[in-house]
Amino acid sequence: MGLRVGGVSEEFRKQMLGYGLTTAQILYRMPDHPSLLQTYVWQNYDMFPKFPALTDFLAFWQEKLDGPLHSVTVAHCKLIKPAELRAVDGVFRLH
Repeated sequence: MGLRVGGVSEEFRKQMLGYGLTTAQILYRMPDHPSLLQTYVWQNYDMFPKFPALTDFLAFWQEKLDGPLHSVTVAHCKLIKPAELRAVDGVFRLH
């Protein structure tokens, strides 16, 4: 669960700013066995279409890690869309 600031999670704040849940399936070559591919799944909130968080992560990967990248497949979903937010007139409690 994310850090809460003023009763609202950091993930919710990001969604309100336009971030969406982004998942990347990263295939990379094993350093000792380049003919073998390994899968790594990365998931974070990121901005479509430039994906700055994913771009930073992949730059870190290429600079610091030994397994060369083979391919990256990205899926992105804005979990909160404007049509999904609406004012509520009342609250009903069921005991």
